[in-house]
Amino acid sequence: MSAHRPDALVAGGGLAGAAAAAWLARGGLKVKLLERDLHPQHRICGEFLSWEAQAALADLGVDLARLGAVPIRNVRLVAGARVVTAPLGFTGQSLTRHRLDAALLETAAHAGVEVQRGCQVRSLEPDGTLATSFGPMRSAVTVVATGKHALRGAFRTHEGTLDHQLGFKNYFRLQPAMREALADHVEIILFEGGYAGLQLVERQMANLCLLVSAARYRAAGGRFEALLASLCAETPHLAARLAGAVPLLDRPLAISRVPYGFLWKPGPDAPPLRLPVGDQATVIPSFTGDGMGLALHGARLAATAILDGTGAPAYAAALARDAGPAVGRATLMQKLVGEAPARQAQLVALARLAPGLLTLSARLTRLRPAAVEAASGVGARGRARFA
Repeated sequence: MSAHRPDALVAGGGLAGAAAAAWLARGGLKVKLLERDLHPQHRICGEFLSWEAQAALADLGVDLARLGAVPIRNVRLVAGARVVTAPLGFTGQSLTRHRLDAALLETAAHAGVEVQRGCQVRSLEPDGTLATSFGPMRSAVTVVATGKHALRGAFRTHEGTLDHQLGFKNYFRLQPAMREALADHVEIILFEGGYAGLQLVERQMANLCLLVSAARYRAAGGRFEALLASLCAETPHLAARLAGAVPLLDRPLAISRVPYGFLWKPGPDAPPLRLPVGDQATVIPSFTGDGMGLALHGARLAATAILDGTGAPAYAAALARDAGPAVGRATLMQKLVGEAPARQAQLVALARLAPGLLTLSARLTRLRPAAVEAASGVGARGRARFA
């Protein structure tokens, strides 16, 4: 292999890309990571770190407490005027992607990864070449980690997924009483056409992240402020939370066509060392709060398959075994609850009778502890031999 060419290229420096790059470098590979942004950016993400995500970050040596993460122990489900609260069954953490992604890229660089910022990856060519703003690049291993955004020539399909909703996110400075009421909770707010998540992150900011049908957004005139006003009119709980709140971003982040329910399956001719991670490999409905956990777990599985030399077949089998049940159950839950207020109200009424159902739902849409334990210690597995 050329002395000037890396063993592995990682397209994307978000959560999964930076983690995969760090684990590969710790395993002895020469890794180059391509990140389009020159500086850390905010991302559309609920920013809830489940226990699985925390385990993976601990394996990488990321200190969440030092970064200012906020603990979350309870879930509060809201539909209209109905509210029910239950314990999560574990202690989650909440941290902005702006801060977490920066820490992970620093971790990757300390592991020996060459981080190339300001490099836009435009497409993945059939021969494995990455077409980038810095020219064509190629290596024995290619990891695609472009997040929710599609990459031309890459792996993701929308067939059979729930991809019809629009996503929005903004941070708010809540009034002190509302910050106190929200502390230690993640709130899932159901409404006609979708749902929202609300929780505190570091510096006592509140993250409001929501998915809404295109029809509901059009009914609000295609304006986020009008949409938010209509949601507050429908949901007194949300109206109370946002009363007197100050938005902290100049405009909300927005995204569309995210294929919730997607799980990567390689074709028969899939190159063995060309692997997707993060949202390019698994996309779980966001109300579960496990998107970051699955992204990090998938990055560990991919790094293991690369370092062990087992490649795409072993990685796909591990994804199906570990992530498949959680993604399938979460997708079914979203389909059953749907976007109709009547069903949402029935769900909250049932949860009020048996709050333990919320705790059980959280457990059923997570990775198994044994799977998380089995994936640990990636960097100690040694370097694969490439032909």
